[in-house]
Amino acid sequence: MDKTLIIVPTYNERYSLEPLISRVRRAVPDAQILIVDDNSPDGTGAHAAELAAADPSISVLHRAAKDGLGRAYLAGFEYALASDYVYIAQIDADGSHDPAALPDMLNLAEQGADLVIGSRWVAGGAVEDWPWLRQAISRGGNVFARVLLRSHVRDITAGFRVFRASTLGSLELSSVASQGYCFQIEIAWRSERNGLDVREYPITFRERSTGRSKMHLGIVIEAFWRVTAWGLGMRLRGAWPQR
Repeated sequence: MDKTLIIVPTYNERYSLEPLISRVRRAVPDAQILIVDDNSPDGTGAHAAELAAADPSISVLHRAAKDGLGRAYLAGFEYALASDYVYIAQIDADGSHDPAALPDMLNLAEQGADLVIGSRWVAGGAVEDWPWLRQAISRGGNVFARVLLRSHVRDITAGFRVFRASTLGSLELSSVASQGYCFQIEIAWRSERNGLDVREYPITFRERSTGRSKMHLGIVIEAFWRVTAWGLGMRLRGAWPQR
C-alpha cells in the first residue's frame, strides 16, 4: 500500500487525532497519511506536526483558516495527485469511521472499482449511538439526493471513501465548489455521471466519543438547494447520468 494516501481533514480534533492515526497505522501499515488542518485553535495542527516529526509516513498540510471540508479535501486531493499516489482514501478524524475497513475497501479499488464508499445504508451497514431522528434525517437526505439526481448510491453523503487516482483526475475538481455533505454528494454524483464504477462497502458508523460535531444548518441548506438545482437542471436539459 505504499502508493496509498489516507487524507484526514482536521479542525479542533486535538484529542481524536492520535487515536485515529494509531488505528489507521494498524489497518494499513504501509500507507502514507496526510493530515489537512485548517489552523485549528485547539492546537491540532501543532500536534499533527509533532506526530509527523516522529513518523516519516505522516505529512501535514497546514491551511491558513477554516475554509470548509470540501476545500480541505480538494487540497488533499491536489497533494495526492501531484505525488503520484495510486489510491487515495478519505476518513473523518473523529473516529466515527473504523479504519479496519480500509483493507477491504482498498482491495475493491485494486480489483477495478473507481470509487469505493463506506456505506451505512446498504445491507450489512449500521449506525451506532445515533438517535432515531438523526438516522431519519440522514436516510431522508440520502433518499432526496438519490431521487433528484437519479443516483444508485444509497449512502451518497458518506465521507469514508477510497478513490483510484484516475477517478479524481477525471472529475474536473477545479470546478467543485460545494462543502460539507454536499461535497460528498457532488463527488459521488460526478463519478456516476462519468460512467465510473462506484461501489459501496458496508460499514458500522459510530458517533464521535470526544469533541463536537461540525454539522450545522448551513450545511443542510447548501445540500438541499444544490441538489435541487442539479436535479432540476438535468431535467430541463434532459441530461442524465450514464448507466
